[in-house]
Amino acid sequence: MSLVGPFHQAAACALEVFVQPRLKEFLGGRKPIKVEVISSYPGVWIGLNQCIGGALDLSGVAQPLQDAPGQGGLARAQIALKIDNQPWHEALGENFSAIKRRELVREVYRFVPAIIMSGMNVKHNDLSADGLDVNSLARRLKEWGRELGFDEICVTDIDLSGVEAGLQAWLEAGYHGQMDYMYKHGTKRFRPDELLPGTRRVITARMSYLSEGRDPQEVLTDGRLAYVSRYALGRDYHKVLRSRLQLLADRISAETSHSYRVFVDSAPVMEVALAEKSGLGWRGKHTLLLSRKAGSFFFLGEIYTDLPLPVDPGIPAHCGKCSSCIDSCPTGAIVAPYQVDARRCISYLTIEHKGAIPLEFRKPMGNRVYGCDDCQLKCPWNSFAQSSQLSDFVPRHGLDGAELVKLFQWTESEFKDRMAGSPIYRIGYEAWLRNLAVALGNAPASPEVLDALNSRRNDASPLVRDHVAWALDQHSS
Repeated sequence: MSLVGPFHQAAACALEVFVQPRLKEFLGGRKPIKVEVISSYPGVWIGLNQCIGGALDLSGVAQPLQDAPGQGGLARAQIALKIDNQPWHEALGENFSAIKRRELVREVYRFVPAIIMSGMNVKHNDLSADGLDVNSLARRLKEWGRELGFDEICVTDIDLSGVEAGLQAWLEAGYHGQMDYMYKHGTKRFRPDELLPGTRRVITARMSYLSEGRDPQEVLTDGRLAYVSRYALGRDYHKVLRSRLQLLADRISAETSHSYRVFVDSAPVMEVALAEKSGLGWRGKHTLLLSRKAGSFFFLGEIYTDLPLPVDPGIPAHCGKCSSCIDSCPTGAIVAPYQVDARRCISYLTIEHKGAIPLEFRKPMGNRVYGCDDCQLKCPWNSFAQSSQLSDFVPRHGLDGAELVKLFQWTESEFKDRMAGSPIYRIGYEAWLRNLAVALGNAPASPEVLDALNSRRNDASPLVRDHVAWALDQHSS
């Protein structure tokens, strides 16, 4: 324990340098703006690593400081904001909406992460949010998460400075292929508080998706069958996780008001980096998150929140000298440990890539028609992979080992009907046929395979015709 103070001059400097310019911009250049630190009683203790809970005096009237109960004397400091020397709510008038008022509060919090007033000291690292016991809340939200079907819930801060350079180098190397969304959002991917202003913590969640079905290796070795990545056999994970994360956020809201947003692979979010920081696992050499308890066959989701929840520690990596994932990649997409060239990855080629699949990768694709799990199937840690307890991920329409010929015979209306509610629906019918045509070109020759390919020799889609012609050529040669 160390004494920190006095901070009267430092607080005044912080207000002048950081707060006032930002508030002028926020309020459309209105000036002068005066932000005052209200005097406090000496000897009050405050946690240095938090935004000051309950800090804005929204009425502009100073009130005596109150010790937050159960927090070891943690103070609720007061700040008074004045515009044109009037309390802010009077100066702005009734037309300044409630939403704008909340945004204003968040702006002050964001640019004054800690204003320590004269006579204040640092006592401990306990956090509070308007008197709420956030340590207890963190414990309970993890319990609620398990009740909602998540395997594990953790919390981390929003500092992603350690991964920004790595992603920038990956983008500059062109490894993202056609995934322009990887860079078009700018710095929002690295700075969660730019995506959701006021964000202070990220609640991370993982949910296993393996369900009973045909053995993956059995399907991969039978060229007559279509291999679909195990995560896509059932219902669309975006919907499953998002609805349950929303329920978790609602449970938190029932305890205390908070600004939040739910994400499931749907925005510029560094989900693996955040999950790793929070202690859900470590990044494997194939760049996926690994857990000693659950391998890697799980989904990730996040809740951005402005609550000052206690953070969980990260865990060390446990890959050692193992290179099974690198050695098993059919197309050599893992170009170095922790680096994947998406342009060579079968998952990228069958899902994200638009247009013709490069010739050099068609044979290595084998019978993989949507995604690829090889690097995961060979990972020793997946001997600990957990089965999902949710019926949502049970295989639909026999996709855990369907015959290529039968899938290739689907009409567009059948594809849309059967793939509704599936992540496969997103790639569209044309890409689906493209992928199947390549797999049929790699399948053992048979009258059924040749008849199926010939039936689409004159398909309306030039893309499909190109891949059918290639497939027929494989059998003729």
